[in-house]
Amino acid sequence: MEKLKARWGLKTNWDVIAVFIVFAINGSLSAYIAKPVTHFLGLSPETLNPWIYYPLRILLIFPIYQTTLPIIGWLFGQFSFFWEFEKKFLSRLGFGFLFNKKS
Repeated sequence: MEKLKARWGLKTNWDVIAVFIVFAINGSLSAYIAKPVTHFLGLSPETLNPWIYYPLRILLIFPIYQTTLPIIGWLFGQFSFFWEFEKKFLSRLGFGFLFNKKS
């Protein structure tokens, strides 16, 4: 636990546990939210080849996950951790321009 606190810059064991809980909840929540969105878009395994449907659903889950992660983190008092996590992760994917401030 101490290694994780040091690596992630967290202060207490509760902070580490809260981060794990947020990751768990957010993964399930984003998959849950993706289901009605795919239904609204008229996408289902019955109307599309599963080889097309499931990759599309995964692509849909990704932005939902990224959007809800700081929100769920905020509910657990970990907004700043997850906001920094988001910025670092999206920068690695080439979306760092979204967070760069121009003077």
